[in-house]
Amino acid sequence: MNKIEIIDQFGNIRAQCTGEDIHLVWSGAYEPGDVIRVIPGEFPGNYLLQLDDVGGTSVVYLTGTLTYEIPFGEKRTNLSPRAFDGELHLLTLKKYPDYLQKEYRNLALNVWDQHGLTNSFPHATANVETRGEAVFAAQNAIDGVTANESHGEWPYASWGINMQDDAQITIDFGREVVIDRLVMYTRADFPHDNWWTQVSFSFSDGSSLDWELEKQTLPHEITFAPKRITSLTMHDMKKADDPSPFPALTQLEVYGWEK
Repeated sequence: MNKIEIIDQFGNIRAQCTGEDIHLVWSGAYEPGDVIRVIPGEFPGNYLLQLDDVGGTSVVYLTGTLTYEIPFGEKRTNLSPRAFDGELHLLTLKKYPDYLQKEYRNLALNVWDQHGLTNSFPHATANVETRGEAVFAAQNAIDGVTANESHGEWPYASWGINMQDDAQITIDFGREVVIDRLVMYTRADFPHDNWWTQVSFSFSDGSSLDWELEKQTLPHEITFAPKRITSLTMHDMKKADDPSPFPALTQLEVYGWEK
């Protein structure tokens, strides 16, 4: 059986629900230190997960218990101000249907990614995030929000590289998947922003890809022969010859299907 629990900072269970197809409706206000604990009945496997009705549902691959910290203060500036707010909340969890396992979709999308998470994929990590601020965290690159004509608080959060030439971001899928398309929204808050003329990708299967880009607001897209991978890393981004030192990534979409 699947289970969702809302737990306070002292370990007390504030609300819980158990079942195959969970809809936890909780009347109460979150407080600092609260966490949501998601316990899948079977793992590993794909689940449809919604931790707040504002964020919507993501397909997440769970390999064990997921513990999500309710963000407060600066840590929530990359989320809608309505997220986890108020005194009525809907959380859902159910197994991803077998008949959808082979559907073609953005395998990188995870609204509910967070720093330090284990047992939940896709998961984004980076070797740098500008000033350690939530609005420049790696997880912003897979949250599904593609607004890229400004920077800062939601809906303009992005992955910020702190002007480092050796910056890189990795998306871990937690299992082997098949991909054949990348769609990338580079941040386009011109003239504040710079842009990349080329980026490189390394894949867990040992292959690599160099991708030439243009200065644009619209998404970049590239297709290739199907690859079976568990992760990919973007690195060696080359900045344009422009006075701005601030290129950034708004969203990276990785299309494919379960192997």
